[in-house]
Amino acid sequence: MELKVATNGFMEELGRGAFATVFKGILASDDGKCVAVKRLDTMVRENDLEFRAEVSSIGRTNHRNLVQLLGFCNEGQHRILVYEFMSNGFLASLLFGDSRPSWYRRRDIALGTARGLFYLHEQCSSQIIHCDIKPQNILLDDSFTARIADFGIAKLLKIDQT
Repeated sequence: MELKVATNGFMEELGRGAFATVFKGILASDDGKCVAVKRLDTMVRENDLEFRAEVSSIGRTNHRNLVQLLGFCNEGQHRILVYEFMSNGFLASLLFGDSRPSWYRRRDIALGTARGLFYLHEQCSSQIIHCDIKPQNILLDDSFTARIADFGIAKLLKIDQT
């Protein structure tokens, strides 16, 4: 119920994927903090697998180039993930929009993305392979820092796996 209120009835859509829709929300309990609320559309086996993959992979991570999972709802048919809000949207919008970023900004975004991937592959306690890196899954914060998102099809590897 709190997330329904925070999103004003899931009104302001930020993006849509194959199995989920992301909405903008404002948490009254956290001094009006903006969040991104990812709601899985229907309860099918693929959604449950995506939900579990996302919670188990990103729930244990903390890096400046990854979008942070703030919480989740797993009640009955409801599968909802709550992330920090990225004010500058998707990298795809920046790259393919009307205003082109400078080469300096593009380089910083590429390096930030690489740092996030290096953390997932080499520095995490359990290696995480994202499996879906594309401009739509790289978000940009207030400072245009690249933040990897959407871990729905991520794979967790054991230390000795390649």
